Amino acid sequence: MSRQGNDKSRPGSARQGGYKKDSNSRGNAPIRKAPSKFATKPEAAKPEAPKAPKSPKRPSNPDEIRLNRYISNSGMCSRRDADIYIQSGNVKVNGEVITEMGHRVKLTDVVQFDGVNITPEKKEYILLNKPKNFSTAGDDSPGSANVLDLVRNATKANLMPVGRMDKTTTGLLLFTNDTEMVQKFTVPNQRSSKVYQVSLDKNLKFEDLEKIQKGLMIDDHKVFVEEITYIEDQPKSEIGIKMKTSNVKVVRKIFEHLKYDVLKVDRVTFAGLTKKNLPRGDWRFLTEQEIINLKNS
Repeated sequence: MSRQGNDKSRPGSARQGGYKKDSNSRGNAPIRKAPSKFATKPEAAKPEAPKAPKSPKRPSNPDEIRLNRYISNSGMCSRRDADIYIQSGNVKVNGEVITEMGHRVKLTDVVQFDGVNITPEKKEYILLNKPKNFSTAGDDSPGSANVLDLVRNATKANLMPVGRMDKTTTGLLLFTNDTEMVQKFTVPNQRSSKVYQVSLDKNLKFEDLEKIQKGLMIDDHKVFVEEITYIEDQPKSEIGIKMKTSNVKVVRKIFEHLKYDVLKVDRVTFAGLTKKNLPRGDWRFLTEQEIINLKNS
């Protein structure tokens, strides 16, 4: 093989910048220069000026929460809507209007939202079939205790009894941390009915039963009942009386006004709630439907 043939098979020896000269091209190919090993190095980043030390954050108090969260936890509205109410001056803390965003409150503070006292807890509703020797007032006499002792382990919510009951009165007693519900069932002009079974020291005369049915003047107030009747298959001293009041004292005064001694009062229904499947001394949470019915009663 000739030397010339070998030369054709080798890469061209004439190079400029890594490209060979092409005899068929109209001009020379562009020259690409290899990067120089003496290329200028980029400037080093200038050190940042030292920042001023941040002031330490105030440690959060676990007994305090933001006011908007307090309102949201109460179920009144969302945090965003709570901010609007706060800015509008519709929220009071311990009687003082608060408009400051981010204001923190203690769980022991009294917070009013649109004039209603609220609590930052989930609303709980418990029905108790109250036994004897427990009162709502916390009587210190021997053998008596507060009704809250009977439902203390049911929830961590700050429950209140709806209405008052002395230690001798038995039957249905509602507990809740819903202050609006408490107010609803303790005002004089209520719409919901309660039924009481009353045991007297002697038979109730029929003419006295009629007087009660027509309404009695007691302490300069006219007291009305919805219905009063003798309890079937029981002595005439066992009376059923239906009224709107949740104040047991009013029930007692009706009979005491007519010279009867009241031996026992048992509340058998409360605003549509009954003692069915609820033995004496036991309690249960209300169902969602029962809560709806109470709010609409």
